[in-house]
Amino acid sequence: MKSQRKIAVAPAAQLGAKNTSTQSLASNNANGAEAMTGNEDWLPPKVLLKPPGQLQLTDPEMEEEFTRILNANNPHAPQNIARYNNKERIFKTSPNVDHFVVHFEFDGYLIYKGEEAISDANDPTKVASTSAGTGADDLADEDKKPKGPLRNQFNFSERASQTINNPYRERATNTEPPPARVFSATVNQWSIFDAYMEDLQAKEKSAKEKAKAAPSGAKGHKDDDKQNILPTEAHNEDAYYKNLELKKAMIIIERMANQNTFDDIAQDYKYWEDASDELGDRKAGSLLPLWKFVCEKEKRKQVTAVCWNPQNPDLFAVGYGSYDFSKQGPGMIACFTLKNPSYPEFLYLTDSGVMSLDFHPQHPSMIAVGLYDGSVLVYNMQKKVDVASFKSNPKSGKHTDPVWQVCWQKDDLDDNANFFSVSSDGRVAQWTLLQNELIYTDVIRLRFNESGTEIVGEDEPLFSLAGGCCFDFHKTIDHLFVVGTEEGRIHKCSKTYNSQYLLSFDAHQMSVYTVRYNPFHGNVFLSASADWTVKLWDHCKDKPLASFDLNSSVGDVAWAPYSSTVFAAVTAEGKVFVFDLNENKYEAICEQQVVRKAKLTHCAFNPFEPILLVGDDKGTAISLKLSPNLRKVNNIDCATIYQQN
Repeated sequence: MKSQRKIAVAPAAQLGAKNTSTQSLASNNANGAEAMTGNEDWLPPKVLLKPPGQLQLTDPEMEEEFTRILNANNPHAPQNIARYNNKERIFKTSPNVDHFVVHFEFDGYLIYKGEEAISDANDPTKVASTSAGTGADDLADEDKKPKGPLRNQFNFSERASQTINNPYRERATNTEPPPARVFSATVNQWSIFDAYMEDLQAKEKSAKEKAKAAPSGAKGHKDDDKQNILPTEAHNEDAYYKNLELKKAMIIIERMANQNTFDDIAQDYKYWEDASDELGDRKAGSLLPLWKFVCEKEKRKQVTAVCWNPQNPDLFAVGYGSYDFSKQGPGMIACFTLKNPSYPEFLYLTDSGVMSLDFHPQHPSMIAVGLYDGSVLVYNMQKKVDVASFKSNPKSGKHTDPVWQVCWQKDDLDDNANFFSVSSDGRVAQWTLLQNELIYTDVIRLRFNESGTEIVGEDEPLFSLAGGCCFDFHKTIDHLFVVGTEEGRIHKCSKTYNSQYLLSFDAHQMSVYTVRYNPFHGNVFLSASADWTVKLWDHCKDKPLASFDLNSSVGDVAWAPYSSTVFAAVTAEGKVFVFDLNENKYEAICEQQVVRKAKLTHCAFNPFEPILLVGDDKGTAISLKLSPNLRKVNNIDCATIYQQN
């Protein structure tokens, strides 16, 4: 065996060596300081500078200790945060204040590089062989360990610093700002108080009505009286219909939005003039399409009547029904305004299709309506209800066939409003509005015979009445009117002679759809028929003054309210014809295609503006603006124009 020798050193020798090294170090420092002091003798002495206003403290004050406690509270955190307590239904101050503040935050990714060391540590075979060795083997393993530095398993680098970030790309779109209008209102405490009082009264009223509706004699549970049931509002009623002021404000907002939407059309309606009318001696004119009025509820119905309101220049009514016998159903009346072309102001539903309507000239809120089933109705727009104020029935009297036209007349001697109607059953009836009922009187029965005299006795034929299609009253002589029939004849009648005709005109070969008296010269009237012609008549002569062939069935004709020689007609081909007899007494000065794949059924001039309204069989009403050549004002008698030749 090899012997190992160990040399023992005395403790005193070790202590002496340590003291010797300490003394040598101190002597070296002292010698160095003396050398440096000798080198810095030329420098100025150091003087302690004090500010002039420094407070002089005594030694006890200098030795006094002041304690400062550092905490993690955020001095900028709000201390008066109030939150609503649902349990107590009040706002309470929240005692918990969040003092956590993030000054810097950086997210990184770790990438481990010591993969071999990690794999060795995770290998179960190597771990088992190591645990089975002895203590001597452990010492041998320590001698066999590599002398170089081990790999650092926690050496990592940021991935963000090793890769290039893709550049950001910005995408932006410039759009026009939406149209806006400023709406402001002043609200004070009194208006708020009045609103709360109205709501309280409405709730009390509903509670009283429910109490009256409950049976008084019925006995309920003994605990029923103890229950406190608050009055609730009906959910099926909208607040829009309850508050009239809110409804009015909503209508104004809707009109403003539509005016912004159709601003280009509104500008054309107000300022557009066809410059081509001023070129040379051009006499022709044109029509500019403006708004289209469509009611979505009756989109498949036909426009069977149009009528302008006599006092409101922007309001008109459109009747919806069907001329086809096999496609009958309920009808509707829609009152539109030029200020809101998207939706009607008033809607009235009828049990049968609407065939005709007319506004009262002195009371513009009243509308007379004729239906396909022979009934006549009277609506009052001021009552804000959808039910007719007056309605005929089989018991009180009604027509048996469709009512093709209704027309208001002057009040009778008792100041009762009355209107007239014509139907296919051969009767012209007068309807008088009393306080609670609608009374009718037959004015005349249309006969088939040529002479117009009444046939009495056994010789009277089975079908002796001619079907009436249209009529119109003289503008100055109240009792005179003309009636157009399905057979193509026109009869001049009087309210005072109900047994015979004053004069009969062999006018057309097919049904007469419209007759119109001239508003300026009462002896002249127009007639339009399905035989493609429009004829001009003097009611004192049995021969027409002029005839105009339009190459298609004529649905309606209307005189212009500003000129005695201008009138318009619409045809089944979708064309509008405008005549000015003072410019051209043989042909139309304007012929324009307005619709495609549709038939125009009715037309009407606006009494205040140069607007012509036409309706088609697709349920659309179109407004057209007349060019300057189509609205020349004159007051020439049409009969004299043709008598000059």
